[in-house]
Amino acid sequence: MPHRKLGTIEVSPIGMGCMGLSHGYGQIPEENYSIEAIRQAYDFGCTFFDTAEVYSPNLEGLGHNELIVGKALQEVRHKVVLATKLHIGTAEPAQDGSLYASVKRHLLASMQRLKTDYVDLYYLHRINPAIPVEEVAEAMGRLLGEGLIRGWGLSQVTTDTIDRAHKVTALSAVQNIYSLVERGVEEDVIPYCLQHHIGLVPFSPIASGLLSGKLTVETKFEDYDDVRKFVPQLKAENLQANLPIVEVLGEFALRKGATCAQISLAWMLKKYPNVVPIPGSKNKERILENLGAWNVELSDEEFARLEEALGRCKIHGQRGYDEAEGRSFLQHKS
Repeated sequence: MPHRKLGTIEVSPIGMGCMGLSHGYGQIPEENYSIEAIRQAYDFGCTFFDTAEVYSPNLEGLGHNELIVGKALQEVRHKVVLATKLHIGTAEPAQDGSLYASVKRHLLASMQRLKTDYVDLYYLHRINPAIPVEEVAEAMGRLLGEGLIRGWGLSQVTTDTIDRAHKVTALSAVQNIYSLVERGVEEDVIPYCLQHHIGLVPFSPIASGLLSGKLTVETKFEDYDDVRKFVPQLKAENLQANLPIVEVLGEFALRKGATCAQISLAWMLKKYPNVVPIPGSKNKERILENLGAWNVELSDEEFARLEEALGRCKIHGQRGYDEAEGRSFLQHKS
């Protein structure tokens, strides 16, 4: 299992998105189950774990997910890469005395919950248009100099924003939505990141379950705190229209002795060397299945045939990777 790099930070080729253990997929598991799920992922070989301060049930309060991740990985802290995210409210810099003070306050709170004295990868979760990204980059540079973080990143951003930030303090990673049905970043974000040695960390790489082949038009999502109700591709009419994509994945999965989800992840690993997807689930078996995609190797011929077959499929209900720029953070629940 060859590792990959986000900037200079080495990680397993697939990470674990931990959000679903606290938010976004309805009823959350018991804490002990969640801790065991994270530990099983580590035992399987995963060294990259992604969380955020805002991941709590229904996004009410802060830190639920960070606390779980911290408890699960405390004993192996120096063998894993921890990524977390912050959002800066417009009034916070004035209240704290400076933007740097606000960012550091958020970071220290996350570090306490994660039971660590540093964070490997610290993201700005969403752009706040009232706060210049260059100033955020400068604050992150100071935290790097203090040894409190090893790298920093941005999420759901355009190439222009990435470039403006990277010119101030070099980025380690960009976390944007990316999957077989959300390919907007291929146009210029991924090329820019490749050119500047920035990792691309796709969230929702299985399109909220669409690419697993397990969802149908009869699938009912939970009433409470289930973001799948708002995912365009999962609306009944789009889900039905996107079935040809799932059928293509199913054919390749059958030939490779894999699952549809594994083929969709193996595809992006084959396509770009700087891509490290972070599929998420609240189910232990699905978590390990997703990680197992790093053992599914597509030959050049298989990859070309997959690309060709997918190219004949029309995509219905795209969300877009630049959704958050210039809009309220709480409108977007990643």
